[in-house]
Amino acid sequence: MNVEEQIKEYITSQPEPKRGDLQTLHHHILQVLPGCKLWFDNGKNSENKTVSNPNIGYGFYTIKYADGKTRDFFQIGLSANKTGISVYILGIKDKTYLAQTFGKELGKASVTGYCIKFNKLKDININILEDAIRYGVEATSEN
Repeated sequence: MNVEEQIKEYITSQPEPKRGDLQTLHHHILQVLPGCKLWFDNGKNSENKTVSNPNIGYGFYTIKYADGKTRDFFQIGLSANKTGISVYILGIKDKTYLAQTFGKELGKASVTGYCIKFNKLKDININILEDAIRYGVEATSEN
């Protein structure tokens, strides 16, 4: 199964209204990042144990570790969780930036250093979320 098929299967496996919200967000992110590399992480480790929620990934950047090793990863992640949806904006060095810059205008969401979590899409301002995604991609593209 290719990545697009895995993403479709993941989204359709979600109960409504989360399924519709994930589908809408997926389309919005693809519009913000046309032609980006797509990823799917099923949330399982090499021993097939669940270690995280599955994630749809968008974009590409290389993480550089202090020991000189590198790892290729996605810039933006989208995941269903028990209470709603999480959007991950990875690679931002300033862990206060998202909350300070987008938190107040975003709507009813929890914003941490790299995660924007909300219950339903209607609870947030999608335009502000798109701005946060654009910022994250620009920030990691510079690294």
